[in-house]
Amino acid sequence: MRFSPEMLDEIRARLPVSQVVSRHVRLKKAGREFVGLSPFKQEKTPSFTVNDEKGFYHCFSTGEHGDIFTFLIKVEGLAFFEAVEKLAAEAGVELPQSSPQQREREDTRLRLREVLEASCLYYQNALNASGGLEALSYLQRRGLSAETIVNFRLGYAPAGRDMLKQHLLKLGFDIEEILTSGMCVGGRDIAVPYDRFRERVMFPIEDLKGNVIAFGGRALSKAQKAKYLNSPETPLFHKGRLLYNIAKARRTAYDKGLVIAVEGYMDAIACATAGHMNTVAPLGTALTGDQIALMWRLAKEPVLCFDGDEAGRKAAWRAIDTALPLLTPGFSLRFAFLPEGLDPDDLIKNAGAEAFSAIIDKAAPLVDVLWRRELAATPTDTPERRAAFEARINEEIGKIGNEFVKTHYEKDARSRLWELWKGGRGGGRQSGAANNRFGAPGRSLAAGAGKWRAGKTGKAAWMDEPSPASEQLRSSTLVRAANSGGASSREVLMLQAALNHPWLLEDYSEELAELSFSRNDLAQLRDALLLAQIDYCGENGLDREDLRVHLNENGYGEQLVRLEREVLGNDRWVRDAELQRDVVVESWRQMIGMYRRMKALQRELLGAERAFFEEASEENFDRVKDLNAHFQEANYAASRSGATNDDEPLDDYLRTVLKQNGLSS
Repeated sequence: MRFSPEMLDEIRARLPVSQVVSRHVRLKKAGREFVGLSPFKQEKTPSFTVNDEKGFYHCFSTGEHGDIFTFLIKVEGLAFFEAVEKLAAEAGVELPQSSPQQREREDTRLRLREVLEASCLYYQNALNASGGLEALSYLQRRGLSAETIVNFRLGYAPAGRDMLKQHLLKLGFDIEEILTSGMCVGGRDIAVPYDRFRERVMFPIEDLKGNVIAFGGRALSKAQKAKYLNSPETPLFHKGRLLYNIAKARRTAYDKGLVIAVEGYMDAIACATAGHMNTVAPLGTALTGDQIALMWRLAKEPVLCFDGDEAGRKAAWRAIDTALPLLTPGFSLRFAFLPEGLDPDDLIKNAGAEAFSAIIDKAAPLVDVLWRRELAATPTDTPERRAAFEARINEEIGKIGNEFVKTHYEKDARSRLWELWKGGRGGGRQSGAANNRFGAPGRSLAAGAGKWRAGKTGKAAWMDEPSPASEQLRSSTLVRAANSGGASSREVLMLQAALNHPWLLEDYSEELAELSFSRNDLAQLRDALLLAQIDYCGENGLDREDLRVHLNENGYGEQLVRLEREVLGNDRWVRDAELQRDVVVESWRQMIGMYRRMKALQRELLGAERAFFEEASEENFDRVKDLNAHFQEANYAASRSGATNDDEPLDDYLRTVLKQNGLSS
C-alpha cells in the first residue's frame, strides 16, 4: 500500500516526536528540545535529542537521525508500512481504503493465516498426546525444556496420511484453502490430497508480526527421504525473504545492536534459550540477499555463525558472494567459526553459553574472511601465482556495488598486498603486480600525478620517486590541509566560528550535525557544542564565555587550545566576536558551501583513482590529473574564503616545493 506525503505529514502533525519517543526513552525538557539517553547504545551522559518544532530526533553518539516513522523502524524493528499503520491508529488518521481486488487478496491471506494457526495448534496438541511420545522424547534428548517447547510452539505431525486434512475440514476450511496454505499436497496427478508433513517434529515459522505462515518438519523415521522438509512457496511464505525466529529476535537484536545467524532451527532455539534470543536461521537454503537485508534492519553488522567443518566454510564463502554487491557504508557482515565437529547446540551443551558468546565476540569482519578465502585458494610462491591472487582479489572487490565501500576495499587491498609481498611471501620480492597495480599503501594517485607513464602492458609504472618532505614542511597548516583534502581545516573554522558566535548554533545546529567530519576529535567537539547549546539555551541565547567554561569543565580544554592553534590568521570573521551578524552568516554559508563542494570533488577523485587502478589507461590517468587540479584549486579558494584585502597570495616557491615533494599536483 502506498501512502501519500500529505497523509504522512498529517500523522506527523498530530503526533509530537517526543510523544512517540518517550515510550522508549525517558526525556527531559531542555530549552526548546528534549534530551535523554540514547536508545541505540548504552551511555551514562545524555546525547539523544528530540525537537518537536522541527519534527526530528538526533543521536550524537551514533549519528542516528529521523522522524517518528524512522524511530519506530529503528527501535521496534517495524517495516515502514507497519510503522505507518501503528502511528496512524494512534493519531486517529484513517488509512486509504483498499480496492476490491486488494480487499479480496487481504481476505484470502487472512483465511490462510487461520488455516496455519489451526494447524499449529493441532501439531502442539499432537505432541502432548500418546502418539507424540517419540517426538517429545527427541526434543527432550536435545535438551529442550517444557517451557522452551511451549515458547517456540513446537509440535508433532502424526504418521497418518490425512489426519490434519480431516481436522481442518471439520473446522470449516475448504480443500482449496488447505492446498493453497501448503499444508496438503494435491494436483492433477493426485486424486486425493494428503498431508504434506507426516511423522515429523514440527517447527512453526512466523512472520515479523509473530503470525504462523509456514512450517519446517524434522523426520523421526530414517526411512523418510528428506531429513528436513519445509512448506512450499505460498501467498504468505517466501523462504528466501524470511528468517526463522525473526519475530522473537528483532527486539532483542535492536536492544543489543547485534543479530546472530546460525544454520538450523535447533541451533537457533539452543542459542535463544542460552540467552541469545537475537538469533535467527535461514529456512533450509543458503543465505539470500533479502535475508541479509532483513538482518540489516536489526543490526548493521550481523554475525554469521558457521559450523567449523568444510560445509560450514562453503556456506560462509557463499554468504560472502551474496553480500558483496549489497554492501553500503556502515553495513557489512562478520563471521564466526565454531570448532570443527561442533554446531552451536553442541558447543553450548558441552562448554556452556559463555563459550559461544566468546566465539561471537571474536567474529571476523567480512574483509578479513574474504582475504583468507582468496589467500587459501592457491599458493603465492611465483610471480604468476601472485598475479593470479591479485586478479582474484580485484575481481571480488569489483562485485561491490557501492562506490564508497568499493574504494575503501581497494585501499585496504593495496595495503594488504604491499605488506604481503614486502613480507617475503613466495620468494621475498615485491610483486610487480603489487607495486604497479596497487601502489604503496595509502598513497593517493594525485600525490604523484606527474610521475607516471604507461608501460607496454598498460600497467601503471611509478618512476623517480621524489625525496621525502622535511618534517617541518609536512607539519605546516597548508600541507596538513592538502593531505586531508582541506576538509579538516574547514572543520576547524566551523567549530571556531561556532565558539566565537554561539548564536550560529541556534539556527544552524541541524546543518552542522549532519556534516560528516573527517577527524574524530573535531566530530567530538562538534557534538559537545551542540549538546551545550541544548543544555544552556535560554531567553538570551548561548553566552560565548559560558560556553568555553562549560567545555573546559567537561574535558575539552586541550581540544580548544589545539583548535586555536589551527585557525589561520586571515579568518577575521571567525575570530572577531564583534562582527555584524549578516557578515558572519554570509561567510558561514560560503564556507559550508565550499566544504560540501570539496567533499563532492573528493568523492569524484576517489572514483577516478578507482577507475585508474582497474584500467591504467592514458584517458583514466588524465581524468585523475584533471580532477586533482580542480580539487587543488577548490582547496586553495576555500582556504581563502573570508580573507581580508591584506592577505598575500600563496607563495609560488612553496607551491613548487609541495609539488616536488609529492604533496601537491
